[in-house]
Parts: sequence; structure tokens; C-alpha cells
Amino acid sequence: IRAKNIVIATGSSVTPLPGVEVDNAKQIVVDSTGALELAKVPEHLVVIGGGVIGLELGSVWRRVGAKVTVVEFLDQLLPGMDGDIRKEAGRLFKKQGMELKLGTKVTGVTVSGDKATLTLEPSKGGAAETLEADCVLVSIGRRPNTDGLNLEAAGLSTNQRGQIEIDHSFKTGTAGIWAIGDVVPGPMLAHKAEDEGIAVAENIAGLTGIVNHDIIPSVVYTWPEIAGVGLTEEQAKERGEVKVGKFPMAGNSRAKTNHEPDGWVKVIADAKTDRVLGAWMIAVPAGTMIAQIAQAMEFGATSEDIAYTCHAHPTHSEAIKEASMAVLGKPIHV
Repeated sequence: IRAKNIVIATGSSVTPLPGVEVDNAKQIVVDSTGALELAKVPEHLVVIGGGVIGLELGSVWRRVGAKVTVVEFLDQLLPGMDGDIRKEAGRLFKKQGMELKLGTKVTGVTVSGDKATLTLEPSKGGAAETLEADCVLVSIGRRPNTDGLNLEAAGLSTNQRGQIEIDHSFKTGTAGIWAIGDVVPGPMLAHKAEDEGIAVAENIAGLTGIVNHDIIPSVVYTWPEIAGVGLTEEQAKERGEVKVGKFPMAGNSRAKTNHEPDGWVKVIADAKTDRVLGAWMIAVPAGTMIAQIAQAMEFGATSEDIAYTCHAHPTHSEAIKEASMAVLGKPIHV
């Protein structure tokens, strides 16, 4: 292929688990694609991996009647997310009837007939146990689709994670070759890739295309939804002193009316400047609500800016206002 400009945007694919063979056609050991195409509700679904995709699909099948067991290598769900979110997510999913086997690794999966048997061990070592399932979902992450692109011929290489390194304008180390989306560093999210696609097209056209990678919202589409943007509380505290405001959805009039009391909104702000550094929330429409925080952060807003913005009543977004008021020490409906 020869062109003045080439954009590498080959996306990502499911990360395989060594020793475990996925066969979506048989519908016993499946990946995320296969889990969307199951012909019937499994009696017992085991999800390997307590990350975003595994929890989303596990949550779906739990709500339609399957027994769901989530096996996660780490001691909490949702690696990389805010600590409070990870704890609350575990509590809520247990409340919904999902069984969580945390700090546990899968060492093997065998299929016999229409059943699968998993061999499990504690992540830190210990006695093995077995677990039988009708369906096993392998969901331990995704990897960039960079194999087979013959990047070396173009003078390119990948980092340790198989990603192509770029600069702020999406240029690679070879003139005329650009890269975006899941093949470059950053979260593997469709909306991030979409914005990068727009920005790289503008840059190629001689305009100025920019994506602020510090403000990329992430959403877990479970019930309720989980969303966050910016720094976690732990990351923010590593950088300096912070103020945190938290407001429960149980105190939100719209959530109460809809019988959706689970969750909360947390806003994290710089202790000196009051500038919003991040926000994390659990609420039925959290994926929609998080856009307000992302836009506020893009404008450099303080928690006071949000607190003194009039929000319509009754709406879920009032919880964002109240959490921002809580940063200032004066929430109303708690």
C-alpha cells in the first residue's frame, strides 16, 4: 500500500487465556462476541475476569435468570477505577445475586458434553478447586491488532503492550503514518477512538485536531451503570491535597421516584484551587450523567461552579450538583 498519509486504526481483539480454547460455535466456552449470541439463558455462567466487559455481560445474563459466578485474579473488581467504586460495585453485584470469587485464578477449563469444568486456585497460592458451568465467558481484556501489519517494513515497532507509540498529533515515528484508537496507548473506548479519528483527519488536512486524553469518560453498562472521568481519588491524593464531596442517589428525588436508590456521585477537587479533578458515580443513568462532569472539566470548572449552576428538578443530575455542594461542605438533601 502506498499513500501520502496512512492511518493505522485496526482496533483490538479479545485477549486469549493460555490453556483455554474459545469456541463460540459450541456456546460453552465463549468470548464477549459469543456471549451476545447464546441461544438460551445458561443455568450457570462463569465469567473469567471482573473487568468492564465481563461485568456488563454477566450483569445482563444475571438479570434474565442465569446463575453468574465471576472469577477475578485481583482482590477487587474493575481494576484501575476509583477505590470506592470498586468496593461499592462488589457490594451491589453480590446484592443482585452474583457470586464473586476474588483473588482467584483459573488454571484450566475442560469441556465434556454440554458442560465445562474449571480448575481454580487462590491467586497467592493454595489448594485447587473445581467449578462446573453451562457456559464460560473468557473476558480478561483486549489486545491491539498490530500483529501481521508488517510494521517493521515501515520503520515502526510496538511497545511492550503491542501498541504503536504516537505524539500528541497522532503521528508515529515514520513520516506520513498516523495511528489512532485501540492500537495506541490509552483506554480502549469507542468514543476515544472516534474523537481521535476526527482529530487525525483534521491534522492531515492541515488543521488543528486535539483530544484531551486526561478527560476521557469511562462507563460500565451494568444496572445500575458505573461511570467516571479524570483522576480517581487515589490518583488525586498522590498529586496533592484534595477535597471530596459525595452524595447518595437515595437522596435524589428522581432516583427515589423511580425506585433506583443504589449508588452515589463523588466529586474530587483540588483543595487549594477547587478545580474539579475527577468524578465517579454509580446510578442507573450514570453514563449520561458523566458528560456534565467531562464538559465542566474541559472548561476548567471548580466544584463551586457546578454547585451554583441551577439544575432542573426532579432529575438524576441534581446528584452532581449536591455532590459538588458536598465538596464545599453544604449539601442539602442528606
